[in-house]
Amino acid sequence: MNSHYELVIYWSQDDDCLVVEVPELPGCMADGKTYQDAVANAETVIAEWIETARSLDRSIPEPKGRLMFA
Repeated sequence: MNSHYELVIYWSQDDDCLVVEVPELPGCMADGKTYQDAVANAETVIAEWIETARSLDRSIPEPKGRLMFA
């Protein structure tokens, strides 16, 4: 499992859960009721995102580490 991708985690009042976005993998996101569940679900979704990209012969971005936003 590749856990080197940056995770953006925030509380969604509308969904009543934590949402995790993986900015380096377009469309890759997960959620969970607890921080631990949200991160574990994100790790699963990251692996599935990568597996799908490989099966479609699409490029997989290398983790860049901490992203800097202006």
